[in-house]
Amino acid sequence: MSSVGKPVVERLPSNSTSFQKKTRSKLISIPGTRPSVQNGQLLVSTGVTSLDFLLGGGLAVGTVLLVEEDRYDSYSCMILKYFLAEGVVCQHQLFVAAAQDNPDDILQELPSPILDDVAIHKPTEQSRLPSEPQDSLDAMKIAWRYQNLPKVQSTLASSTRFGHYYDVSKTMEPEIRQAAKCHRFYLPEHLSQSSTTHSPMLPSYSSLLKSLQEVIHKEGFEITVPASMSRNILRVGVHSLGSALWGDDLSCYDNPRHRHALTTFLYGLRALLRSSLSVAVVTLPSHLVQDRALMGSITRLCDNAIALESFKGSERETNPLYKDYHGLLHVQQVPHLNCLASQLPDHKDLAFKLKRKQFSIEA
Repeated sequence: MSSVGKPVVERLPSNSTSFQKKTRSKLISIPGTRPSVQNGQLLVSTGVTSLDFLLGGGLAVGTVLLVEEDRYDSYSCMILKYFLAEGVVCQHQLFVAAAQDNPDDILQELPSPILDDVAIHKPTEQSRLPSEPQDSLDAMKIAWRYQNLPKVQSTLASSTRFGHYYDVSKTMEPEIRQAAKCHRFYLPEHLSQSSTTHSPMLPSYSSLLKSLQEVIHKEGFEITVPASMSRNILRVGVHSLGSALWGDDLSCYDNPRHRHALTTFLYGLRALLRSSLSVAVVTLPSHLVQDRALMGSITRLCDNAIALESFKGSERETNPLYKDYHGLLHVQQVPHLNCLASQLPDHKDLAFKLKRKQFSIEA
């Protein structure tokens, strides 16, 4: 029969369909990170497991954690060292900035990791008895693949874990610390290089932002870098920001002359972190800031904010109610990332204690 005048209908392939399966975007896989179960944000550990739990599982990449210092800057500086030590163990790169202490001194005081998941052994020569069979000696030796491994390799093999424990009574061994790539910003060495252009930021803050931006661009931490390249995390630690040593009079007067210098810096810092695989912990002597409204603005400019209140030198130090603790921890700000409302901690009455091998936060 003739098919003239009849429309020709082409048969579609049997495997073609208008339905398309929705697939999730592939998450970046970086050692020492994991996605948040709440919003899918990439998280890193602060080095303090109880603080990770308090922050919703960890510190989100691209955010700032503000730590309001205790009066003697002992426990706040310890949290900063935990954060940096976790970066060393996870093989992340570090950026350490300070105005008083040299960053090298801060790095030399990092706590030693407790690596119970990796056997670290030093092979020793043992004298063999004539009557002792060779098989019994071999059975007592460590497995051959661990026997001749250098200690640094054995230590860094645990970087796939999320969160580690540290022994505060010991400092990290030099060979472990030196295996991590660290960028240093010591303010006295950069004062002569500060620009004289008129800016709402202080020269010290401008120089710090410029140095951090150069590291992010040079080391390839920008998000725009092709995903085919090997990616890593940059951990930024800034010690005692806003103090007089940074050239800021925020903690000196009720009405400081550089009132907006720190807030302008925080805007720039957040912009850098949001566009890169970086995360920052900043300590600030909030107890010296006279203007509490300005301190509130500084807190709101940070994604996370906690305040440490030490019992040292106060009447609570001898109070039997607090005999098992060293201070109180106040949650000032929680992040609002990829959600309309943030998850608040279950308890607001929190206390911390520093043991020999653990900094813990309890309700």
